[in-house]
Amino acid sequence: MRNIGIMAHIDAGKTTTTERILFYTGKSHRIGEVDDGEAIMDWMEQEQERGITIQSAATTTYWKDHQINIIDTPGHVDFTAEVERSLRVLDGAITLFDAVRGVEPQTETVWRQAQRYNVPCVGFVNKMDRLGADFFFVLEDVGKKLKINTVALQIPIGKESSFEGVIDLINMEELRWTNNGDDMETSKISSQNEETAKQWREKLIDSLSGYSDLITEKYLSGEEIEAALIRGELRKAVLKRQILPMFAGASRRNLGVQPIIDAIVEYLPSPAERENAIGHNLKKEEDIDIPCDPDGQPLGLVFKIQNDREAGSLCYVRMYSGSFKSGTAVYNIGKKKRERANRILRMHSNKSDPVDTLQAGDIGVIIGMKLAQTGDTIGSEGWPVLLERMQFPEPVISISIEPKTISDQDKLKDILEILGKEDPTFTVRDNEETGQLIISGMGELHLDVLVTRLLKEFKLGAKVGNPQVTYRESISKLNEHSESFSKIIAGKENAAKITLKVEPAKRGSGNKYIYSAKTQVPAEILMAIERGINGSFSSGIVMGYPCIDITANVTDVQYSDLTATEFAYEACASMAFDAACSNASPILLEPIMAVDLVCPHDFVGEVMSLVTQRGGQIQSMNSKVDIDEVKAQAPMEKMFGFMTSLRSVSQGRASFSLEFSHFEKKSER
Repeated sequence: MRNIGIMAHIDAGKTTTTERILFYTGKSHRIGEVDDGEAIMDWMEQEQERGITIQSAATTTYWKDHQINIIDTPGHVDFTAEVERSLRVLDGAITLFDAVRGVEPQTETVWRQAQRYNVPCVGFVNKMDRLGADFFFVLEDVGKKLKINTVALQIPIGKESSFEGVIDLINMEELRWTNNGDDMETSKISSQNEETAKQWREKLIDSLSGYSDLITEKYLSGEEIEAALIRGELRKAVLKRQILPMFAGASRRNLGVQPIIDAIVEYLPSPAERENAIGHNLKKEEDIDIPCDPDGQPLGLVFKIQNDREAGSLCYVRMYSGSFKSGTAVYNIGKKKRERANRILRMHSNKSDPVDTLQAGDIGVIIGMKLAQTGDTIGSEGWPVLLERMQFPEPVISISIEPKTISDQDKLKDILEILGKEDPTFTVRDNEETGQLIISGMGELHLDVLVTRLLKEFKLGAKVGNPQVTYRESISKLNEHSESFSKIIAGKENAAKITLKVEPAKRGSGNKYIYSAKTQVPAEILMAIERGINGSFSSGIVMGYPCIDITANVTDVQYSDLTATEFAYEACASMAFDAACSNASPILLEPIMAVDLVCPHDFVGEVMSLVTQRGGQIQSMNSKVDIDEVKAQAPMEKMFGFMTSLRSVSQGRASFSLEFSHFEKKSER
């Protein structure tokens, strides 16, 4: 079994490559094209209309007696959470590179995510038939930018419009495709390609010898190094993420797809070959290894929730240990609730086949769990082990939304709850001052997609406000404050007195609560004080935005058995926090975005000046064959409508992506 994903920058050809893999493995009988809106993996109406992948789709296919579970992930930075949760449960990945552009901004982001989860990868240089395609430039670019040892297992025969096949450097033969890519023909290496092939084969052996003593010995003694040994040693290096083997092809023209399917089986790990997952045993309060054992205790991670009109919540689950049978009870460990796995399905994009059992290493969908959320661990009551929760970035852009009619108010809230369950980077809150519902997301495209789903998929009329930036508040100096609280409720006095010291923490370190008072107080009073302060962190200081990077230290507590109540201490803590922070020079922080721009050489001057006009700072610039890549940082507030301005200065030929970088004091621009 292999659990793999395909990851890359926008438009590198992820979905197109997945469609070819499904066709050649016999899963589909017709190749669906993204450009025609007919790709099997892009099943959402909006994906077909926009020609992009929004939700990661899962499918299962078979090749050479191996079951391959494939997850096709989005490339757009607004949907980075979809990529993040896919990589969390994958065992291996194919990283796609555009043969003209090499490593693009979003490629670096997904590569870092794969690194975090230690996912072994193979590389595929796609679009070798495009004008300006250069396999060897990509090889160098990947090695330099992603800091990985790239090894070519194939080199292209011809390039651009004359690209006709590849040379397999392990078997030392030429591969060409005929009959619309169905038939792969092998032949001896022609005399004009022989010298280049020998040089690159030498480089392959040389790179491998750095990781394999066996190959070094054979190489030094001048023995023939057989193909099986190269594959075996290469596999070991790939599993340790020491080497990235590179393949070449043009998915759109059906060239080079079968060798990449072989590579999935040959070089990427089965679930049993991956490092054991780490879980936290709640009974023993310790971290434990979870071996991938179908006969062990059942344990799985819900990595995605998708709403289905008829079936309700579809919970995508990766099993790490044991197995679940359909129709049996499932225990949600984090929520301490029992649920029922009514049915178990194997997904093929938005279609499915029922299965009886989901066992260790496999990925499937459980229907019937109503309480499950993304990141929940499911298992059995007798073995309460929590798998690590996934961390998602903060939403940085908000819009107000309200139903067209009062009667739709509850329906809107229900739909927003469904969308929030599906997408952990989408949040909903009530604005107490205006009474409006505020929804927040990762970017303009992200919110546009969600609103379009509301209007079209759920057929709900709604009025949508203009995008707003979600700010944060903090403090800029230290302050100590003593607060007293006293109130008579039902004839009984409720009193509390707290001294609280607040000080700014290092930017990005988060909020911290400390109790350093010497007074001995009951545990429930301690918890009430903590609740009061943690609640105040989220309710803001001056403008009501959540607080970040504040250390709140309770230095003194006065306590009396006669008047002390939880209510009094919680309220007193909250009041102390507000007063202390208000006198600690509160500041407003705005989100600063990392801006990645790609544009033709002719327009780079205009594009850079456009960024600086919007308060941005250019960080670096990198020239490639046909384009320039510019990295910058700019305040989110100034980036609204940037796409329109960018199109007008670049004749529609430049593109950009925004990703949250950090919060910084709002400047008086």
